[in-house]
Amino acid sequence: MRSMSIDFSQQYDGPTAWRPLPVYALTRICCVEYIKRVESVFAIIAEPNRRAILSLLVSSQQSVGEIERQLRMPQPTVSKHLRVLRDAGFVESTVDAQRRLYRLKPEPFEELDAWLARFRRFWSAHLDALERHLDRMDHDRMDHYRKDITPTKKKTKEKTTRPKPRT
Repeated sequence: MRSMSIDFSQQYDGPTAWRPLPVYALTRICCVEYIKRVESVFAIIAEPNRRAILSLLVSSQQSVGEIERQLRMPQPTVSKHLRVLRDAGFVESTVDAQRRLYRLKPEPFEELDAWLARFRRFWSAHLDALERHLDRMDHDRMDHYRKDITPTKKKTKEKTTRPKPRT
């Protein structure tokens, strides 16, 4: 009886044939799942009310009532959006007596930041160029403004006043 070692980088095609597995098979599955997860992250933060809630939670943890008052949204709407954010892992809650306090979890934002890092080089040069352009425009506008408000010196003959003759 012959012993056979199993090489997982190859695929079995019958009693005598082994062929290499495509290298991308597993990475493609992971990539597709990763893309679905990133797409769902963007879908979650695309909703304006959720972004407003996230913006509030950046500064400190907040209760549902505090979020409701600050955003002037009905309590059921705030609770719905907080549930979506909690299920997606963006926020976590703790119970404090009768209140539930919500705060941001940094991990999803770090993951999103890492994903976006690959694309920053595409827009950072453009943003730098835009900033330089706006600075030049601002500088030109200020120069123009200064010219408008600075009085120009006109050469005028000074009137000499003669003393009035005494009569």
